[in-house]
Amino acid sequence: MSYRTLIFCILTLVSKTYGQQLGLPFSKYYSSHEYKGGIQNFAFTQSESGLIYVANNFGLLEYDGTTWRRYSLPNSTKIRDIFINDNGFIYTAGQGEFGYFYPNENGSLLFHSLVNELPEVFKNLGEVWKIFKHHDKVYFCTSEHIFIYDEQAKYSGIISSKSTFESFHLANNLIIINEWESGLQTIVNEVLIPMAYGTDLGDKLVTGIIPQTNEHFLIFTRDDGIFLQGPGGIESWKVDIPLNAKINKAFRLKDGTIAVGTQNDGIYVINEPNKITLHLDKQKGLQNNTILSFFEDIAGNLWMGHNNGITLLELNLPFRHIDQSSGLPGTGYDAHLIKNKIYYGTNYGVFVQSQEEEKASLALVPGTTGQVYWISDIQNQLLIGHNDGAFHVHDEKANLVEGANGIWNFHQLKGHSNLIISGGYNGLYLLEKHGDHLKLLRKLKGFNESSRIMEQDDDGNIWMTHGYKGVYKLKLNKNLDSVEATFYSIENGLPSNLWISVWKINNRLLFTTEQGIYTYNALKDTFERDTQFIAHFPDGELITSMVEDPLGNIFYIGNNEVGVLEKQVNGSYEKNHQIFNKIKHLLNDDLQNIALIKSNEVLFAAKEGFIWYRLEQKKQVAPSYPTMIRSVYLTGLADSIIYQGNYKNHREEFNPPKLDYHLGSIRFEFSNPIPNQESSTQFQFMLEGLEEDFGEWTKKRDKAYTHLREGNYVFHVRSKNLYGELGIVDSYAFSIAPPWYRSALAYIIYAILISSALFYLYKFLDQKHRQRAAIITEEQQKTLIQKEIALKDSHEEIERLRNEKLQAQIQAKNKELASATMHLINKNGFIDHVKSGVTAVMKKTKNQEVRHELEKVVHSIEKNIAGDADWEQFEIHFDQVHGDFIHRFKKEFSSLSPQEIKLSAYLRMNLSSKEIAYLMNISTRGIEIARYRLRKKLQLDRTDNLQEFILKF
Repeated sequence: MSYRTLIFCILTLVSKTYGQQLGLPFSKYYSSHEYKGGIQNFAFTQSESGLIYVANNFGLLEYDGTTWRRYSLPNSTKIRDIFINDNGFIYTAGQGEFGYFYPNENGSLLFHSLVNELPEVFKNLGEVWKIFKHHDKVYFCTSEHIFIYDEQAKYSGIISSKSTFESFHLANNLIIINEWESGLQTIVNEVLIPMAYGTDLGDKLVTGIIPQTNEHFLIFTRDDGIFLQGPGGIESWKVDIPLNAKINKAFRLKDGTIAVGTQNDGIYVINEPNKITLHLDKQKGLQNNTILSFFEDIAGNLWMGHNNGITLLELNLPFRHIDQSSGLPGTGYDAHLIKNKIYYGTNYGVFVQSQEEEKASLALVPGTTGQVYWISDIQNQLLIGHNDGAFHVHDEKANLVEGANGIWNFHQLKGHSNLIISGGYNGLYLLEKHGDHLKLLRKLKGFNESSRIMEQDDDGNIWMTHGYKGVYKLKLNKNLDSVEATFYSIENGLPSNLWISVWKINNRLLFTTEQGIYTYNALKDTFERDTQFIAHFPDGELITSMVEDPLGNIFYIGNNEVGVLEKQVNGSYEKNHQIFNKIKHLLNDDLQNIALIKSNEVLFAAKEGFIWYRLEQKKQVAPSYPTMIRSVYLTGLADSIIYQGNYKNHREEFNPPKLDYHLGSIRFEFSNPIPNQESSTQFQFMLEGLEEDFGEWTKKRDKAYTHLREGNYVFHVRSKNLYGELGIVDSYAFSIAPPWYRSALAYIIYAILISSALFYLYKFLDQKHRQRAAIITEEQQKTLIQKEIALKDSHEEIERLRNEKLQAQIQAKNKELASATMHLINKNGFIDHVKSGVTAVMKKTKNQEVRHELEKVVHSIEKNIAGDADWEQFEIHFDQVHGDFIHRFKKEFSSLSPQEIKLSAYLRMNLSSKEIAYLMNISTRGIEIARYRLRKKLQLDRTDNLQEFILKF
């Protein structure tokens, strides 16, 4: 069985097989003070998400399972009828107004009037009594007119009355109008068509029409009873509802029965054989006798609108409450069915109710006033365990058995049909049955412990469990006047000596403990863990009451749950416990007990009377109600609401709000619209963006967060109902903007300010540093000046010495260069002189051989004069002396020939033309020509002196 599936038992038709249902349905009454509205409630409807809406004197009421809200019409008048279409429009009809409510972007319901769509002549409205949606049209009904609108809420037509429309009904997908004198008519193609025999009811106020078949209708009138209308005519439909009750409303329930609401006699529920199955009035379960409206919600609960207040009947539950409202006072302890009579034992006494009479009342059995613990029958003799002793009932009167006070229970002694053993406050008693009478034989010796819970095994041993001592096995002697007691505790395999109980299930003894169920192993004389039920009752589950019905179903009460193990065809059990959470808090917490009435039917002892339960075969899955965020508030000195929890069509998305930083304190209110579970539904929530997972389950229906930082958030909430079923998660997204001092603009400003501050700090520190450096520099400068003066003197002296040395070196080089040059000049002059002499001799000699040899000598001399080796050596020395002159000059004037370079070098040495002529082995005239050509290549003006130019280069 899925634990998410909630099993509800449908209220079935009453029949002789099942007998009369006991007690009254669970109910909840909402006063006008509680729902903060007017006294009269004319109609109900329910939204897709489960919200209940009520047409009230003060406007539209909305119930979300926790709180009520009220929305007024613009003219603040009564609302007579409501209807919700598939798009979520809440159509309303009231005094002088009709239209629809629809939520805005903030989830608040706003009213949109449709009166302005009407032609001007019809705008002066009276009461708008009813709304119907039929196919693609919506009908708004007044006493004089029926206004027709299309699905886009646009006016499309009108139907007018010839006299007065008395009432309006929807049955078998037909809109039926009861018009004064004209009787019953249906709307076909926006025209009124008379129904067969409808005129017979023209003078009667029809308050309800229930279809039986396509052609037969039950017609309910306020003052004249109920009629069955069909093709053959109209006849009276008899049911035991007094005429003076005045029927206000008739409503077909999902189980096929009919709820009839009256003006002054409450509600009747009847079935098709004209039998009343339930009647509630102010003396029996209701707070108000006047019923104005009915509505059955998606879970099968019946809502009733009173003249003052609202009642919720949980007819879908398989439980009924038998308490003071049913005529049974006090706390329930035990009950028993015998001879079609149910006997209820409470702390007030024993009360009896006949099952053969439909309206049988409860009556106190004479002589039983006081605390009752046990009711059972042995051989059709009704026995009562009472604080005052043992009673047997004869002729509806209780007779006290003298001699025994404080009796817990009775068991027929095995092997002795006329003997009964009874557990009392201080030991065991043996009683004897003689016909219809009972007498005490003796108190058994050998055992004086309080014996509230005990059972017999197949060997006749009596097993008694004590609440805080342990387990006793009691064996009677042959004379039946004393017992031998054997004590069992932890040493015998039991987990503890506390809270042990013994029950007879499956014809064997089970011992329930704090650590599960145990059985006794007779061969080992010890207790062992039971394996059959270990899957159904885990460790820690203490069973305080168990009973098995004739079909093998096991009903139980535990410390954590209440339920039934349903016996399956294959002998296994299916556990059903979620539905019983509804009654767990109502059960007697003194001496818990389950009284078996018949197969599938038990009575749970309750704090107020008893809870009746019948295990049905027909089951339905309960609808799942969603979790709903109902309000979102910004909190502070004064709360302000920003969301009111009403979704548009199918919960469509909305734009998450962006809140200013100072609005970062927020509170959420949430609910689940499960009716009548205000105090049992639990919630879990999580704020995504702050929390990583859902928190613990809590019954709180609001959650507040304060001083949230900037960021994107999503609030999630989910619910768990009384039966452990989870509701759909609801979410609300929002974001919080950063404070102005953490905005993007602020960070830009901060960057600018920080940069400026750093810049000015840098400038300030730099200035300080400069000032400090200036002082230090000034001091250092003075020191440096002094040192520089001294150093300068030293440098000047060194420079002077260096210059003197360089001058000496230059002079030496110049001398060396001059010497080399003069040597070269002398050599070239001498050679030239020798050449001239040899040439003269050569010219004078006539010997050709001598001439030839002399020509070789001249040629050799010329070759010697033209050689460059001396020049290269000269060039190296010359550049060393004259600052790399030749290299620089060549680079600057790359077009100069080698001869012109030589000429420039010789001019740099300030040699005369004659000396240069000797060095270059040309005539003086050739030197002048060469100087001229050099000037042109150097692009010198006539006024420029070639010698000075070269010396300055």
